[in-house]
Amino acid sequence: MAKLVPAAVERGYIRITTPLVEGLVRAGVTPNALTTIGALIIAASAIAYGAGAIRLGGWLILASGVLDTLDGQVARRSGQASPFGAFYDSTLDRVGDGACFIGIAAYLQRAPEVRWRQEAVIACMLGILAALLVSYMRARAEGLGLDCKVGIAQRAERILLLGLPTALIGAGPEALVLTSIVGVLTILSLITVGQRFAYVHRVTARTGA
Repeated sequence: MAKLVPAAVERGYIRITTPLVEGLVRAGVTPNALTTIGALIIAASAIAYGAGAIRLGGWLILASGVLDTLDGQVARRSGQASPFGAFYDSTLDRVGDGACFIGIAAYLQRAPEVRWRQEAVIACMLGILAALLVSYMRARAEGLGLDCKVGIAQRAERILLLGLPTALIGAGPEALVLTSIVGVLTILSLITVGQRFAYVHRVTARTGA
């Protein structure tokens, strides 16, 4: 199934970051250290969003997204990939997903002149639920022996869609930019939930599982 970020872009990004990954491996930086730093940065992003520093929040979440890709690359390149590392990374990713939406909801709830205030806060709540479902469905499918990386908006896409516009534009007049981003993210995440459900149903029906 198609993703918002083409595979060619992902491959190009990996090629560009390979020298950095090799440098981190030589320096003895562990994957779990990168995961922890990334989680701290995304927590700072959530605080920035909540405090109304929307552009700063956007840049911070983009930085956390870079670290989120580097920890896995370092783990594979250094031979330090482990079940606990995967568990630790996934757990902190979920904390980060929820924290960002909570920070945005806090801002939208108290900021002046927010159009569609109630709708935007509800969209944040739905966004948290959808993001957690996207992750849970993949984990549960993998528990059944299925590779469930399908869906139009996986975590990298969600980070880009939230981070890039808010870093460059901010909340926008009457917070319309931020509200629109939250709405689009929530819809795309719910579509991804539907895609993963359909995929698992189709595969299990075909195999008789």
